[in-house]
Amino acid sequence: MASAKAAKETKALAEYRRKRDFAKTGEPKGDRSGTARDRPCFVVQIHDASTLHFDFRLEADGVLKSWSVPKGPSDDPHDKRLAVSTEDHPLAYRDFEGIIAEGEYGAGTVIIWDEGTYRNLTTDRHGKEVGLVDALEKGHASFRLDGSKLHGGYALTRIQTGQGRDRAAWLLVKHDDRRASSHGTPDPRRARSVRSGRTLHQLAADAPGGGT
Repeated sequence: MASAKAAKETKALAEYRRKRDFAKTGEPKGDRSGTARDRPCFVVQIHDASTLHFDFRLEADGVLKSWSVPKGPSDDPHDKRLAVSTEDHPLAYRDFEGIIAEGEYGAGTVIIWDEGTYRNLTTDRHGKEVGLVDALEKGHASFRLDGSKLHGGYALTRIQTGQGRDRAAWLLVKHDDRRASSHGTPDPRRARSVRSGRTLHQLAADAPGGGT
């Protein structure tokens, strides 16, 4: 059972590992799954790479299902945020905050903007729960976030299936519930890490060779 699970995880993370030289990047290789928890986790990282964007990740099936969200998650139900699927990441990536070296895939600064747990809300027409992985395969998933900054229901809906090198396109939308508001999304350059309290600029400046 354990070997089958490891083989499945290795296959899921093959693209992630192929893109990275772990002798040069401090990103986790993901050799082991994270510690089991009562509820699956989510994490939102701000990534100042070739383009500044948010990375939205949900734990499912032993990995972090991941999307690049250019404008970031919003707590306003009127905001329909484009979310482009990316490769699965290891669970250990939820703890990654730092600098990806120049020349490496995704080079740039990463901070953990928000983190917490989530509960799957996806059901079929009979009210029976649909697992998150199955829901994503079918193109629609609903879930409730319990983070430091993001709260309440959200939905991911696929609007375009990926073909060839193109990634699938989704919409990430806040449910119109009691945790909804009109605040939207903060300026990513002024936003602070939920872990260290630093902005992207401050983290970069504090890194070795980053200046004073």
